[in-house]
Amino acid sequence: MTEPRTRERGRPATAGDEVAALCADLIRFETVNRGEGDARPERPAAEHVAALLDEAGAEPVIVESAPGRASVLARIPGTDPAHPAFLVHGHLDVVPADPAEWSVHPFSGEIRDDGCVWGRGAVDMKGTLAMTLAVVRQRLREGRRTRGDLILAFLADEECTGEFGSRYVARQHRDLFTGCTEAISESGGFSVATGGDARIYPIATGERGTMWMRLTARGKAGHGSKPAPDNAVAEIAHAVSRLASYQWPVRITPGVRALLDGLAEALGTTIDHDRLDEEARRLGAPGRLFESTIRNSANPTRLDAGYKINVVPGTAYAQVDGRYLPGTGEEFLATVDRLLGPKVTREFVNYEEAPAADPAGPTFAALAAALRAEDPAARPVPYVMGGGTDAKSFNRIGITSYGFAPLLLGPELDYFGMFHGVDERVPVEGLRFGTRVLDRFLDTR
Repeated sequence: MTEPRTRERGRPATAGDEVAALCADLIRFETVNRGEGDARPERPAAEHVAALLDEAGAEPVIVESAPGRASVLARIPGTDPAHPAFLVHGHLDVVPADPAEWSVHPFSGEIRDDGCVWGRGAVDMKGTLAMTLAVVRQRLREGRRTRGDLILAFLADEECTGEFGSRYVARQHRDLFTGCTEAISESGGFSVATGGDARIYPIATGERGTMWMRLTARGKAGHGSKPAPDNAVAEIAHAVSRLASYQWPVRITPGVRALLDGLAEALGTTIDHDRLDEEARRLGAPGRLFESTIRNSANPTRLDAGYKINVVPGTAYAQVDGRYLPGTGEEFLATVDRLLGPKVTREFVNYEEAPAADPAGPTFAALAAALRAEDPAARPVPYVMGGGTDAKSFNRIGITSYGFAPLLLGPELDYFGMFHGVDERVPVEGLRFGTRVLDRFLDTR
């Protein structure tokens, strides 16, 4: 493992000193999650994280939902037992990465001459975990406590449904979260270049809901050389084509409206709500913050049918990744059913409601203030994530999450392009910036 560097011999490392080394070490754990139970165990990474917390005095515990599917939990007492607790959650698993496509091995954790830590999860969860660990360790060494209890949850299985991680923890270890109603996690707080002096920092105040569906078409099996008017493969193909080609209407939810208003103010421009697709392209990087959250979506992702080329199968299947905006779930399903037609049925593989947080409340204000204190050019704005996180599981037990993993990125680094992408990397200075922002914010808790 990489040894954290110190500023002076014999002096404990600060969060900024050790965050890059922590990030590099975390990347080297190949906690790849391919979904549907096909995942490398998170246990080795969990033991590493728990050891770092234990060394600082946090008294973590490791819990397993299945052999090897481990999560790390800790509750650090605050200075005021009557004050609400606060949760910081993240995950230990990552999506797959093909070494042949990368400039470096995706699990090397290499710190290169460009000043970046390279590897799968660098700009995503491994970087976020490193910042959280670095800050918590420093605060514990210095005897600095939050006012309310600080709860930490570093979880398995976020890159699938969370069944082996956040769902399990929220269900089986709910007592750990007593007195907690708010949290922060990933996918927010990163800088977005505007081409001018200002930098946009989106803070996630919501997510689209999730409806992953398995579609089934049933027909009449027979020989491939015979007429097949009741062909299940053709039926599923037509249904998938109708879904893929459908243009979902724009729906401006309160969360998206707050983002559009915030962007217009920060950029000193007007945004035409009647032409949002064109506006997203015009605005460039800031426009990518809303391009996937102004409408619902249903993207076919898998097809499965047949077992022999000259046999028409009696059934055919497809899988669809459905995402819907808050308040549009019924409209979404009605549209899906109409497009599928009467011969195709659907069932949920995963269903999660769309969570939302308050962009006008004191927690958002504190997050924004912490960013401005470290970057005078910061223009924090609320935004709704197109994808999903473990926030959905904690929303089930009454905990509202904000997406906030602060990073300062240069204009040459495309956060959205690197997220789950090739040659993922994060600047060391960006991580250090994140530790300072996170530390400031925790002072308000």
